Amino acid sequence: MSRSRATEVSTVKKPVSPEQQGKIAGLAVVVMAAGLGKRMRSKQAKVLHPVAGQAMVLYSVGLGLRVAGDHVAVVVGHQADLVRQVIDRATSAKSGSSPVAIVEQREQLGTGHAVLQSRPMFAVGKRGAPSCYLILNGDTPLLREATVRELLRVHEANRATVTILTAVLEDASGYGRVVRAHSVERGVSRIVEDRDANAEEQAIREINVGTYVVDGEFLFSTLEKLDPSNAQGEYYLTDIIHLAVEQGHRVAAVVLDKPGEGLGVNTRRQLAEAEQVVRQQIRDRWLDAGVTMIDPASTWIDAAVMIGKDTVLYPNVTLEGTTVIGEDCVLHSSTRLTDCIVGNGVEILDHCLFAASHIEDDAHLGPFVHLRPGVVVRKKAKVGNFVEMKKTDLGEGSKANHLSYLGDTKIGKGVNIGAGTITCNYDGVRKFQTVIGDGVFLGSDTQLIAPVTVGAGAIIAAGTTVTEDVPADALAIARTPQVNRVGWAARRRALQTGVNRETLNVKRKAKSTRLTPHALRLTKKQASASESNQAKKRK
Repeated sequence: MSRSRATEVSTVKKPVSPEQQGKIAGLAVVVMAAGLGKRMRSKQAKVLHPVAGQAMVLYSVGLGLRVAGDHVAVVVGHQADLVRQVIDRATSAKSGSSPVAIVEQREQLGTGHAVLQSRPMFAVGKRGAPSCYLILNGDTPLLREATVRELLRVHEANRATVTILTAVLEDASGYGRVVRAHSVERGVSRIVEDRDANAEEQAIREINVGTYVVDGEFLFSTLEKLDPSNAQGEYYLTDIIHLAVEQGHRVAAVVLDKPGEGLGVNTRRQLAEAEQVVRQQIRDRWLDAGVTMIDPASTWIDAAVMIGKDTVLYPNVTLEGTTVIGEDCVLHSSTRLTDCIVGNGVEILDHCLFAASHIEDDAHLGPFVHLRPGVVVRKKAKVGNFVEMKKTDLGEGSKANHLSYLGDTKIGKGVNIGAGTITCNYDGVRKFQTVIGDGVFLGSDTQLIAPVTVGAGAIIAAGTTVTEDVPADALAIARTPQVNRVGWAARRRALQTGVNRETLNVKRKAKSTRLTPHALRLTKKQASASESNQAKKRK
């Protein structure tokens, strides 16, 4: 057996400079995402568990796309269809096609077997076969792009056949151990899985993180030679290390400065820890980009969110999904936005809840506003206290300031929506649209029974129930005429006072004579008849 050639050991500490951030020619990426993750104790595949609002697998997929472009394949297994859907939805372009190839490992025969399933995705074609492969795990959301680029740099600088990422832990139990040669170079000779390690090997603290760079010609030809003669009867990807050494190839290693970065998420506790780390990284990134956070620790921002500079986030703001916030916005406390687009110069006051809505420049919303999916708030429009909107387009400069529900409504420019306005869009079976033209004034407590159209410039009197179309510039009044009955309230109070006295006398008599329930009912009936007769006499 020939000895491995000199091995470079690099420690990742500094980020990669911006000019190095392009896609690397000849590189392909394989993401292993076939496992169930039994230690998660979940019905859901491990890689689908979210970290900062994004499935774990998407962190590795995104990293692969940034360094290798469309040369990315993901190996799926457990819940393959669900994993495929998540990846396709997250990576598909406007054309609907995803740059990521999905391949299924139908039998769970180990990591080596998993990577081997990706070979058809990289068959020689117009683009030629990749010169090297980056192999990632789908459960490492903390792995940084800077680390991966350093791994690739070391691989190229050493002209290595295999380059691995390692870490040194206080307690290495459960991980594959990196066994180094006893020579001066201390080169990597093999990796021993925890279950197969002897006592001496178990004492080793350097572990295999599970991220590799492998020469293109070497990878698949070597995977075909793997032998499943181990404790688990599986084809170990780690066996390519000693096969490379046996053939006299160079093996390089990069040791993580912060071991936790490269370790996979295997338990709920590790998932919670990763969540905290990723969220802090996201906050730091946006703070560095010019976003102000009054209380960063209470500000929750998902991984896919985008925020413009000079925007201010008050305590307990939550930005979820694919939300995009423009520049110079102010979001006050306890506001939550999910999958929303917000323009520039928008102010959102406290306690607002928005989902799948679009808010244009210089709009003002809140407090206590609820925007359900399909809402568009146009430029300089205002939405105020306790207003709920669904599938509604509020025109430029229009106002809905108080206590209203607007559903399935098209509202023009410069419209005033009075307090307590309701668009009655649902008849119990179907939903209909209300159309309100430019410059309309709706008085308070207006109900519009859809389908109905209010023409431009019309005025709807307060308390009106609109059941028919209103022409442009018309005044619509639909309410019961007011009737004033002089003295009626005073007579009612006097009558009520007399009734109360008779009832009190009946109760006193019942208590003193201890009437039976039946007798008490008769007495009350008599008292009621007496009160009725007295009322007739007064009339």
